[in-house]
Amino acid sequence: MGLFNRKGSKVSTDGDSTASITSRHSQALKSPPLKTPNTPSTPNGSHFASSSMPDVTLPKAPDPKVDPAAYLRSIHAVRERSKYVYEKAKRNKLAHFDVDMSHFGETARYTVSIIKRDYALDYQSIPPHGRWQHFEVGGRPRIDQLLATWPLSVDNQERTRRLLDLFLVSVLLDAGAGTSWSYKSKESGKVYRRSEGLAVASLEMFKTGLFSSEPQQPCQVDAEGLKRVNEQQLARALQVSDTNPIAGLPGRAGLLSRLADALSNQEYFGKTSRPGNMLDYLLSHPSTLASSVAIVPLPTLWNVLVNGLSPIWPSTRTSISGTPLGDAWPCDSMPKSPPAQPWETILPFHKLTQWLAYSLMTPMHKLLHIHFAGANLLTGLPEYRNGGLLIDTGLLTLKDSDKLRGLAAYRKNAELKGQPSMEVVPLFTTDDDVIVEWRAVTVGFLDALLVEVNAQLGLSTADGLTLAQMLEAGTWKVSRSCVDFELTLTADAQAGREIAEVSRPNTKEPPIMILSDGTVF
Repeated sequence: MGLFNRKGSKVSTDGDSTASITSRHSQALKSPPLKTPNTPSTPNGSHFASSSMPDVTLPKAPDPKVDPAAYLRSIHAVRERSKYVYEKAKRNKLAHFDVDMSHFGETARYTVSIIKRDYALDYQSIPPHGRWQHFEVGGRPRIDQLLATWPLSVDNQERTRRLLDLFLVSVLLDAGAGTSWSYKSKESGKVYRRSEGLAVASLEMFKTGLFSSEPQQPCQVDAEGLKRVNEQQLARALQVSDTNPIAGLPGRAGLLSRLADALSNQEYFGKTSRPGNMLDYLLSHPSTLASSVAIVPLPTLWNVLVNGLSPIWPSTRTSISGTPLGDAWPCDSMPKSPPAQPWETILPFHKLTQWLAYSLMTPMHKLLHIHFAGANLLTGLPEYRNGGLLIDTGLLTLKDSDKLRGLAAYRKNAELKGQPSMEVVPLFTTDDDVIVEWRAVTVGFLDALLVEVNAQLGLSTADGLTLAQMLEAGTWKVSRSCVDFELTLTADAQAGREIAEVSRPNTKEPPIMILSDGTVF
């Protein structure tokens, strides 16, 4: 029996040189301790945990020799498996990229310059990476404004459920929109693109009740409401047209349809089939500790997202013994089978699941002061903005044979209606070995980059930036160089996006394009 009862109970949470660089890298890649809610010496400590919280013993990773599918679906596997590729990168032994470690310090210096520019010496004010900031594009506190519209009779637990509803759908819709799509806010009349445009669009859809089956309660997401959303309705809501195409529209619509089916799991999502009901599951779970605040082990949240949302991923994804693995792919840089076991050839990333975890922790922490033990298990997001920074700063260079193949694919794709045809860059599908290797090495370099960035900022282990802060302070912040649109970029692939804007000013896209189906990036 858990520490808290299900919905309706009152809980206490209801409150308002290369050698030196390599040495730092090895420090960053040590496995995080499993018995602490926050360990600053690990690659990514967390804003969602406090060093004053009691120790929490976290479950170990599943044994891959016993249950390889469970292991590859675990958060532990992302960093552990990516390390194989990162170690090859440090020796310049990758299959698809040349690595020049002399550029690593330069990559860190560029990132540090962005962080200093935007946060001066107030580094602890940097919020953790998450969807909340995307909703605030243009400096407008849209979530606070949304909360203010709900009557005082709506308590903090229900407010949190509603935000979890919104954030989950918004993140699932947050695959790359492409270079041509934009969204004009019906409320402000301003135009937004990319993740920020998708955030504003999903918020406005949420407020109109598009995802709710209850006319009297538009601000919720439930299975019946999602079942009514078809591809045509989604296209209208996202303002998609021949002149305003979005990448992966069918994939996004399919994702919402499959989410409706996933929400029928009452263990996680309750009898009303809402994403927000996971709050009640987490608070009543036996692993949740009651201190001055509730402390939820990150693996408990992870299991809800991985197991509860398993039905949403396309059936064509990599699987082991009939178990779909989600965002996990074979990679030539991994051990070969035979003699290795089949699971050893696979690299898991779980990018959208990690983006969900980062994003869903924020409202639970802000509104209910819930802490998450082991949030440092999450990695830097293995996606094209972070990876693009590594290429644009010269740390990685795509090998000539792959570059030629990617450029040929770009030219062929450019012949299709609505596809980009300027600032030619190599293009690959999500499952291409180039992309899988690129994503894996990105995970490793982000861990290493955090150590170097903190060193260059002069921050000690105790007060250093967390990985989530470094991602936020450099990856997504407001871009002052984009005058055509009101955009938010928040401080490491901020570095990635800003350097992309300089290198490719017309499209502002990364140096490698990925043909998206709307379910990964």
